Amino acid sequence: MGQPPRQSYHYRRDAVLSLTSRLKKQIFIQAQRVVPQHQLSRVVGRVAASENPIVKNAVITAFKAQYGIDMSIAEQSNALKFKSFNEFFTRALKEGVRDIDTDATSIVSPADGAISQLGPIVEGDIFQAKGQKFTVDNLIADPQLAEPFKNGQFATVYLSPKDYHRVHMPFAGTLTETLYVPGELFSVNQTTAENIPGLFARNERMVCLFDTEIGRMAVVLVGAMIVAGIETVATGKVKPTGRLELNQHDLFLDKGAELGRFYLGSTAVVLFEKDKMTWDAAFKANSTVVMGKAMGHTV
Repeated sequence: MGQPPRQSYHYRRDAVLSLTSRLKKQIFIQAQRVVPQHQLSRVVGRVAASENPIVKNAVITAFKAQYGIDMSIAEQSNALKFKSFNEFFTRALKEGVRDIDTDATSIVSPADGAISQLGPIVEGDIFQAKGQKFTVDNLIADPQLAEPFKNGQFATVYLSPKDYHRVHMPFAGTLTETLYVPGELFSVNQTTAENIPGLFARNERMVCLFDTEIGRMAVVLVGAMIVAGIETVATGKVKPTGRLELNQHDLFLDKGAELGRFYLGSTAVVLFEKDKMTWDAAFKANSTVVMGKAMGHTV
């Protein structure tokens, strides 16, 4: 008998690979639905906070090797000098490594990472991924506080494990409210964004709201699985309570000033009012961004 057509072989191979990929994604998603997310994150949090030299050095060394962390840009370049994995993970950068764009009209990236999505908020809906969206009401968890952002602009920035994990101000403003929103702790990578409806409006998060010279601005720090915590300069490290917690503030923060940090990778969502700013055309989904570099401008 002759050999089967080569084209047929490649078709079957590609079909098998595609099916395998889909099955892996479904297993990954379903595993997150059944795993005790908060309990797992608390366990990881205790390990990450440990100052036992054997524990923290082993974790830091393994993490560096796995993700190829560039310590040359860190203020403390010797990773094992940090007291804990958390201290290592939230490490400061050397002076001058990240310059803040000085144009008075610029909106800068709040973090090192990649753009998950950005663009207009359409009738209160924020685009998450193909076939997925969530509402600004659900993200902010307070319809009155969310109202200014309907039909405005948004950008979702994903911080991977290898990235610098402090979040900075995209534009100067006065912090007026923080709202802790309890929720789930799904991971926040591309697979979950494409498969978990309303992902960023379901996970635990800290909503930070500002008055700026162009109107209201929000920066939402979204937690994720095994993220050991969220911290802001106004609240300190967030202590999950299982209930909404709204606090009032009057704290001015300049563009580029530190706003908060994640104790393991996660996501920041930035919101502006309608007709106040535009994103630069060079930026789109999956674009790499660097904290302090302009990614939009006021109008």
